[in-house]
Amino acid sequence: MFVNDPVTQARLDLTTALRAAARHGLSEGVCNHFSMAVPGRKDLFLVNPQGLHWSEITPADLVMADGEGNVIEGKYPVEATAFFIHARIHQGNRKAQVVLHTHMPYATALTSIQDGRVEMCTQNAFRFWNRIAYDEMYAGVALSNDEGDRMCRALGVKDILLLRNHGVIVTGPTVAQAYDDLYYLERAAMVQVLAMQTGRPLHNIDEQLAEFTARQIADGAGQADLHFESLKRLLDRDEPGWRRLAA
Repeated sequence: MFVNDPVTQARLDLTTALRAAARHGLSEGVCNHFSMAVPGRKDLFLVNPQGLHWSEITPADLVMADGEGNVIEGKYPVEATAFFIHARIHQGNRKAQVVLHTHMPYATALTSIQDGRVEMCTQNAFRFWNRIAYDEMYAGVALSNDEGDRMCRALGVKDILLLRNHGVIVTGPTVAQAYDDLYYLERAAMVQVLAMQTGRPLHNIDEQLAEFTARQIADGAGQADLHFESLKRLLDRDEPGWRRLAA
């Protein structure tokens, strides 16, 4: 179901991603953050509130905030790191309409090993050819604009950032596309970690074939929307009330 009001639609989409992430094992306690620039307002973004588990969040619970840390709409506070990471990326990279930050286990495992990279060894990984940047500096919990600005610079023109000893950031033009990438990034990392556990060498494909396959997958970008709509149907079936729009 599509809603005519773009802000309401944004709230529904961001809630879908948060609840789906909880179902897929990509969330961590009440930590981490998903955000989206408010349609028609470059200075504001929607973000999940502090203290709520992702599986219980509804569209009404999402907070609208500005880049200075002020809550414009919403009854909950926002975790400080959400401002220092998400606000700085939204302001510094207008291409990043959606910013998803998690400590999902398998992708984060790759950030914790020496020279950890997403290797071109599975079809799920090929979609990320030349789309991942790596931030090699860990400086503690992100509690300053300098940390957020450094992450924004490290991301550059890429869509995805792996944060050394920390986690991942996935950006995109829509929630559906960003969440699809987040989901398949974790799947690619999971199979890679499992393959590494055999002690046998990974079988990476050559760059030309990886680039060709990445283009093939990109040509089927509509698959992300189909995936995302299926997640909404599962929520409608299993979690009645998740679409609540009034506090």
